[in-house]
Amino acid sequence: MYTQRSETKTVQHYLLGIFRDESDALRVVKRLRKNHIMIHEVYSPYPIHGLDQLLGYKKSRLPMAAFFFGLLGFFLALVMQYYMLGIDWPMNIGGKDFTPLPTFIPVTFELTVLFAALGMVGIFFLISHLYPFKKPLLFDEGITDDKIVVVINLYENKQPKILLTKMLTSFYDRT
Repeated sequence: MYTQRSETKTVQHYLLGIFRDESDALRVVKRLRKNHIMIHEVYSPYPIHGLDQLLGYKKSRLPMAAFFFGLLGFFLALVMQYYMLGIDWPMNIGGKDFTPLPTFIPVTFELTVLFAALGMVGIFFLISHLYPFKKPLLFDEGITDDKIVVVINLYENKQPKILLTKMLTSFYDRT
């Protein structure tokens, strides 16, 4: 019995290897990287363990951006509260200080978390080129359902299309 679990397709100047099994996709990526073929991207409906190391991705700097946005929120919260309660509208309540630092803690914490979260989302959208009203480049209908797609940009690679196609089709599983 022959079941085709993988296929290849050409979309514009991209060559697609479409797989249903993650082990097949990982083997293809290993072989392509070993032959110095540049992979544009691998799309999968779920995370595949070890794929980011195979593709050579560096560790994300998003946590560092979150820290700095949180720090910005922390300082802005303290400056805002100090200005509002100590300079702009000081109130004498029971003879206490105009700017008691312990009462600033809840608002400072909330603004720190808010700035960190919104800053991370904004940076993520900028880095990922997810702009409003941008039409997504969808290579195959099943990417979000059950298929793993290995995308090779034909213009970035020096190898001919026929060789790349043979490399992808050599991983078809026949059971």
